[in-house]
Amino acid sequence: MNTEEKPAGRPKYINPYFGGVLLGLLLLLTMYITGRGLGASGAVKSAVVTTVDNISPMHAEHNVYYHKFISDNHSPMFNWLVFESLGIFLGGLLSGALYGRLKKLRIEYSPKISGKTRLWAAGIGGILFGIGSQFGRGCSSGAALSGTASFSFGGFLVMMLLFGTGYVLAYFFKKLWI
Repeated sequence: MNTEEKPAGRPKYINPYFGGVLLGLLLLLTMYITGRGLGASGAVKSAVVTTVDNISPMHAEHNVYYHKFISDNHSPMFNWLVFESLGIFLGGLLSGALYGRLKKLRIEYSPKISGKTRLWAAGIGGILFGIGSQFGRGCSSGAALSGTASFSFGGFLVMMLLFGTGYVLAYFFKKLWI
């Protein structure tokens, strides 16, 4: 029996093993229903294409990249990936509400750096990851998780490179976290 108590100021999270099982079941269900796996970078692309089309329709129409996603009878926002991403956001919000993490904005960072540096590092990392997902034709969930689940060699390769690169680079960037 585990009698160890958690410190009062520490946030509560779902058990990571249980969360992993739930993620695997969700991936299995998504593949069964849609015939393809999970991914989020397509939703960002749809939002960008729609924004550009609304702000400057002539630019979007004459741009080779944007033009292939624009149609008169189908909005890029009416894509299941957009609804998946909205569900992820709402699920995170619900989780935060259920476990009492919505009381105030909290930035977790190392005592060796400031919160501002942590935000800048996270922002730059997010931008680089987004650019990389467009070059790699998918984000980590689409390329690695769904690819590996479908026994794709490319999925296994992406998974190994993703975690291997992260492991190597973590040594140089660990002061931003611990």
